Amino acid sequence: MSKPYLLIAAGGTGGHMFPAQALAEAMLYLGWRVRLSTDARGARYTSGFPHTTEIVEASSATFARGGLAAKALAGPKIAGGVAGMTFQMLRDRPDVVVGFGGYPSIPALSAATMLKIPRMIHEQNGVLGRVNQLFATRVAHVACGVWPTDLPEGADGIHTGNPVRAAVLDREAAGYIPPGEYPMSILVMGGSQGARILSDVVPGAIAALPEFLRSYIRVSHQARDEDGARVAAFYAEHGILADVEPFFQDVPRRMSEAQLVISRSGASSVADISVIGRPSILIPFAAAAGDHQTANARGLVQAGGAIMIPENALDVSSLTEQITTILTNPQAAQKMAHAALSVGAPDATERLVALVEQMAQKETT
Repeated sequence: MSKPYLLIAAGGTGGHMFPAQALAEAMLYLGWRVRLSTDARGARYTSGFPHTTEIVEASSATFARGGLAAKALAGPKIAGGVAGMTFQMLRDRPDVVVGFGGYPSIPALSAATMLKIPRMIHEQNGVLGRVNQLFATRVAHVACGVWPTDLPEGADGIHTGNPVRAAVLDREAAGYIPPGEYPMSILVMGGSQGARILSDVVPGAIAALPEFLRSYIRVSHQARDEDGARVAAFYAEHGILADVEPFFQDVPRRMSEAQLVISRSGASSVADISVIGRPSILIPFAAAAGDHQTANARGLVQAGGAIMIPENALDVSSLTEQITTILTNPQAAQKMAHAALSVGAPDATERLVALVEQMAQKETT
């Protein structure tokens, strides 16, 4: 008997790819064959996928970026991707197709819709992304990482939480060492490729900490390539031990060792913080579609696990004040860590797996 076959469609950013990776890991463990359909941008995040995952690149494009020529070519590229994926599915029909958002998921979801293959989407954020808006009423389920999620009429929303990678689950509820008079770690994340505003503000805020506090600080700072050198130089000039990289492959380890996380509130970052359980200061990306990063942060903030600073209110003095408040109050920091855990969904992958298996069973009965 051949293995059941799951096609996962995702791409663009780590926010789409990391939950896809979590589902791939789980389904392969259960004996499924898994193929990932993505694009060149998404392919940058595939190194963490199990080596038995089949990876294909589909032709796709976005109308949201580039000049007139790029936008004019987007339609034909997408059509070509849909045609190619339809041909692949006719030769090798998936049992279930799951889309995780991003324009690279359009070809697979479109082909699955035309061929009436069981399909669903997963939305990481509290507001549907553009592609998931397009397919929300054309799939069996919308698995929601944040609840409630604003859904169109007719869409079947199910709260699953956001799947996290095995490396994050390995650090689930890792013991938290409250801040004190010993080396303390701050992890700074601005999404999978850093964030300019965090590189502009965070180093100065840490440098402005009281000397008795600053002398204990160790920083892991994720910064864009173009910002990395100046950020590293600033920390060095102010005598702050810092590891500055464009992307950390070992975020779960660094997060589990941190006394404080300063981060954008992308869905994957919020999920990781809540599963591992760390106090955080969240700065939602102001230009995020539908202000979805504010929606993502709301649960952690309301539970008492995070402090949210709107981007337009972020400056050195306000951030220094919040960092100082957390790192000089170990009992409050401990409470924040526990509060973060209270909103985590470490079983999100299992919930998603159950939906996939239910859809496959319905197809065979």
